[in-house]
Amino acid sequence: MDQQTIIEALILGTVEGLTEFIPVSSTGHLLLLGHFIGFDNPGKTFEVLIQLGSILAILSVYFARLWHLAVSLPSDPRSRYFVAGILLAFMPAAVIGFFAHGFIKAVLFESPALICSTLLVGGVILLWVDRLDLKPRYHDVTQYPMRLYFGIGLCQTLAMVPGVSRSGSTIVGALLMGTDKRSAAEFSFFLAMPTMAGAFALDLFKNRDLLSMDDMAIIAVGFVTAFIAGVVVVRWLLNYVARHGFKLFAWWRIIVGLAGFAGLYLLG
Repeated sequence: MDQQTIIEALILGTVEGLTEFIPVSSTGHLLLLGHFIGFDNPGKTFEVLIQLGSILAILSVYFARLWHLAVSLPSDPRSRYFVAGILLAFMPAAVIGFFAHGFIKAVLFESPALICSTLLVGGVILLWVDRLDLKPRYHDVTQYPMRLYFGIGLCQTLAMVPGVSRSGSTIVGALLMGTDKRSAAEFSFFLAMPTMAGAFALDLFKNRDLLSMDDMAIIAVGFVTAFIAGVVVVRWLLNYVARHGFKLFAWWRIIVGLAGFAGLYLLG
């Protein structure tokens, strides 16, 4: 593991942590950046496995709420209802991810032009949604109707296409189905935990024979930086979204998508 590879892993880990929970597509950013700096890893595992750092970032920030949820689960119907809602929302991505894993990694992850396109389209959609005069009906993330949990889970499956954004698809879907901005972003955090943990476990199992000790060391570097950056973003994002909406993220997607196309045209 040379110094340049360590620096690349640090950069990519930071990008993962900064972009995982905002609606700009962390995977899209990692794949595009990795393409242009020449970062290569077996089976594109690095981009998925360093998400463990982002998972732990959520766990650290939400530890008190998660602990209360776990302790109250046997006796509190509200807690059981919320956990059931999270699991229901998780199921569509779990099923599709399991059966389409090979296609996603071998085809979709290898198409920078597709990523640039989805970044652009997603940015336009975010601008459109941010300008809608929506009337939220649901404000408590623990008491969404079950059909709403499931609907958000269906929206999350769109993020199987890199560049779409897992948080973006879930937040936009939730807003269009009647939630307010803050609770939509918060549920995206909760849904990220089983979704990212499942993707991590599946990818580690599928590519266990491809990984070497050097690969694991690089992943560890990316994991640590993703954790640190992820904690910063999770602590900041809810208040920002509630006050300012998604315009900043929409324009960022559009800029990155256009820059990506320019880079592909000039550099290949």
